[in-house]
Amino acid sequence: QRRLDRIDQRLGDGSLLQFLGRDDVCQAIDDRPTRKRLEQPVDIRDLSPERLVAAYRQGIFPWFSVGEPILWWSPDPRMVLKPDALRITRSLAKTLRNGNYEVRLDSAFADVAHACAHTPRPGQRGTWILPEMQAAYLRMHRLGYAHSVETWIDGELVGGLYGIAIGRAFFGESMFSLRRDASKIALAHLCHYLASGDSA
Repeated sequence: QRRLDRIDQRLGDGSLLQFLGRDDVCQAIDDRPTRKRLEQPVDIRDLSPERLVAAYRQGIFPWFSVGEPILWWSPDPRMVLKPDALRITRSLAKTLRNGNYEVRLDSAFADVAHACAHTPRPGQRGTWILPEMQAAYLRMHRLGYAHSVETWIDGELVGGLYGIAIGRAFFGESMFSLRRDASKIALAHLCHYLASGDSA
């Protein structure tokens, strides 16, 4: 378990998704450049750590819902947030200054992934973080690739996020919040942590 220092810093947004075909995902395993974008989804029933790491290195990730095959995606354009470019709103800055919370790294990864899957979201039914996805990312966590950043208040996990760290990039997967600004607190601390270089 690791704890992150408190901070006051900066927020971002959005992106389009496209289908990738079987050849594109298989190319990622061989570390060959992926250029082609196909119109139809592809069913590759493999969420092994080897495939996930190779795919993420090529900017490809899995995302699918109940009843669908394992679909592989590559955003074009891709939203990239530089850690030191996160914009903090006035209200969030006040929350960060109050400091009535604790931020931890990797102390409750499985709980964060489960909460991301099951926390209700306005206008959204169901989840793409299915049990097989949670199991796959828990394996990645045990191998040191997947990490969680958690917001705790009075000993209770109230928000956080998880994602994949490869090289100098952190690929955010999902976040949840049970208290106001709880997930934003985790994001702000993650950006501060990455910008500081402590993650190298």
